Amino acid sequence: MSENVVLELKNIRKRFGPVQALKGVNFKLCEGEIHALMGENGAGKSTLIKVLTGVYTKDEGSIHMKGYDGDIAIHSPQEAQDAGISTVYQEITLCPNLSVAENMYIGRGKEIIQNWKKMNDNANKILESLDIPTSATTQLANCSIAVQQMVAIARAVDMDCKVLILDEPTSSLDDQEVAKLFKLMRDLKARGVGIIFVTHFLDQVYEVCDKITVLRDGVQEGEYKTEELPRLQLVSKMLGKEIDDLSDIKNDEAIMQDTNEENVIETNQLTSTSGISPLDFYIKKGEVNGFTGLLGSGRSECVRAIFGADKVVGGTIKKNGKLVKINKPIDAMKAGIAYLPEDRKVDGIIGDLSVRENIILALQVLEGFWKPFTRAEADDFAEKYIKLLGIKTASADTPIKSLSGGNQQKCIVARWLLTHPEYLILDEPTRGIDVGTKVDIQKLVLKLASEGMSITFISSETDEMLRTCSRLIVMRDRKVVGELTGSDLTQNKIMSVIAGGDK
Repeated sequence: MSENVVLELKNIRKRFGPVQALKGVNFKLCEGEIHALMGENGAGKSTLIKVLTGVYTKDEGSIHMKGYDGDIAIHSPQEAQDAGISTVYQEITLCPNLSVAENMYIGRGKEIIQNWKKMNDNANKILESLDIPTSATTQLANCSIAVQQMVAIARAVDMDCKVLILDEPTSSLDDQEVAKLFKLMRDLKARGVGIIFVTHFLDQVYEVCDKITVLRDGVQEGEYKTEELPRLQLVSKMLGKEIDDLSDIKNDEAIMQDTNEENVIETNQLTSTSGISPLDFYIKKGEVNGFTGLLGSGRSECVRAIFGADKVVGGTIKKNGKLVKINKPIDAMKAGIAYLPEDRKVDGIIGDLSVRENIILALQVLEGFWKPFTRAEADDFAEKYIKLLGIKTASADTPIKSLSGGNQQKCIVARWLLTHPEYLILDEPTRGIDVGTKVDIQKLVLKLASEGMSITFISSETDEMLRTCSRLIVMRDRKVVGELTGSDLTQNKIMSVIAGGDK
């Protein structure tokens, strides 16, 4: 290892049954460097991170760290932490029943008797220095997903690490929180910490990273200086093929905008226990609309009320002009409404069930569990959508928890498409998904709309909303503050309405 190299992985291999997840991967990280690890879902990024942090044991290869002689053995996350490797994973792995401070210091104390005051005081100092809007004694479950992610980052940063691994840390953060994280990353870089940054946000890679390593199908495709790799070439290397400019995805003629079409869903003064202001909303047959706004603006709360995931306490919902009563999700499902939730880990997948069982779950609920599908029927359903959505799995029998995050998301999309809904709600359907799969899902949304399905699409990426939606409903402080269509569908206009410069 050269003098400034802090971490080097050589010929790392890892197999899961018949699937060779890593096929001789090499990776090098220098001190004071922010290094992006890029690739499609299933390319091996998360597997490589878990090998490096002791969650998985490598089958072959070696790991070298500055200050250690030869190959170091990492058999557990604790051993990785002891070696100076701190990690924040894509999915939050903290304990929601414990306080913020307890989550920050769990597993780190060596005292027989815990000094709670000292722990809370230290935690509050860290939270204050990072400008995280919570206190040490707050129960983590009472924090938003974004704050929970920031707490996980604070825990990792406080471990005096040599290598900091950030696996999709910005997926639940708004622009201001991302800016704070990037400032922190640059401060750590200046102190000589090497940072591995895993993300699917290309803009973030080019804003903060010094180098990029691309993985494809478990192999290192190459290592590049960020300024020497144009983003279109990066996407091409990730996919292994040339693709059109992402801005060309949208075909305006494919989105039905006939104002004479009937309202499939319509709400009047809808309110719920989540605190949204009375919501007047409609969506027409074949329309793709979306809710946009800053994190916490009420986007998800609006669609959760429509689906019955949050209890409705006022107002009405109409389906095709007729009043419907939606007290719980099964009522919405029976009314032809499907909902892909924001948090796939908590509200989406059932980890121990197979890919097949996760895909058929919603349709089986509608049919009734006293009328189970035959194995042949279940196989046909699963195989159809595995092929349609390009789900990367060894078989339909594979436990869904073994799949990458993006492929898990595809399985949840498949679950709802199998019910053939009239109205499909997609809340952050491309979060944590690679660029190629994002394009596939966006094209699928437009195709379904052209066939007459009504779709509400919610995304934290404004450009993605602009590519897919013909009408945007702008939220601020859990209120609708504007509606944009046609030539007003621009990022500047959205920001202006959110900021209150336009109504």
